This record gives sequence, structure tokens and C-alpha cells, in this order.
Amino acid sequence: MSFDPISSLDMSTPAAKQEAYKLLLAQTESLLHGERDWLANLAQFAALVYGAVPDLNWAGFYMARADAEELVLGPFQGKVACVRIAFSRGVCGACARSQQMQLVEDVHAFPGHIACDAASRSELVLPVVVGGKLRAVFDLDSPLPARFTSDDARGFEAALAVLVEGTDWP
Repeated sequence: MSFDPISSLDMSTPAAKQEAYKLLLAQTESLLHGERDWLANLAQFAALVYGAVPDLNWAGFYMARADAEELVLGPFQGKVACVRIAFSRGVCGACARSQQMQLVEDVHAFPGHIACDAASRSELVLPVVVGGKLRAVFDLDSPLPARFTSDDARGFEAALAVLVEGTDWP
């Protein structure tokens, strides 16, 4: 690794958040430089995000199993998590089913929410699509209600685009 990961991004204002995502993008590029293994890159990305983004209690991937229409736990940081999630259930399932970002301000108000960690109050889930095929979803949970905004979604979409491009997928 050719850099020291930051311990916490400043997201206290909209301007600070914009700069924070620029830094996260640069750190993602540095983190992946010279490494293309999908498992290593997903694990490193989850660790980078969990360590740098404030107010998270979980960050990680659920890998798509399209033949079974389910997600299976992949690399993550946080408490022990649900292992399998059907495409028909929860916020992650909605993301997998629609291949659209899901930004949920109050997970308790989301129909069919799966409470892997009772402390989670808000969630952001983004699809990881490679060559037109859903490979995973990237799931972020926070103990704060309404933690995530459209700015967060755009910032993570940009970082995930770097991850997708810099990774050899099985």
C-alpha cells in the first residue's frame, strides 16, 4: 500500500463532504493500484470505507447468486451479519432486484427490512454491476437516522466505479 489511509473523513458540511469523497476516490485508486484480485480488492475497499467514513456500523458486500436469486455475505467490516438474503427481502434484496441504489433514511419504516443489527437506523445500498451483470451490492449501515444523502450515494458510486474497473471478476 502506497499511502496511509485516513482515520476519519470530515463530512461535517456539504463542502467538507464533497472534499471527503474526492479523497476517498483518490485513496481507492491508490489502494487498488497493482492489485486486481476481486476478493482482496473488495476486502480492502470495505476496510477503507469502514475506517474512514464516520457514523457507520457496517460496510461491506453481498455477492449476487443470480441462479438462486439471493445474496451471500462477502467481504465486510462490522458486526456479524446475515449470511443469505433473498432478492425478495430487505433493502439489499431491493437493490439486487432493481439494480438501483437504495437510500433509506429510516430502516424501520422500510417494508420487509431485515434487522441484522438492531442498532442500524439508516442504510445505503448500491449495486455493483460488471459488464451488465449484477455481481454484488455494497451495503452501508448507520446507527444514525437519515445518515445518508444523495451526495453520499454519488460519492460511493464514483468509488465503486474505480473498484469495478480496477478488479478482475471471476
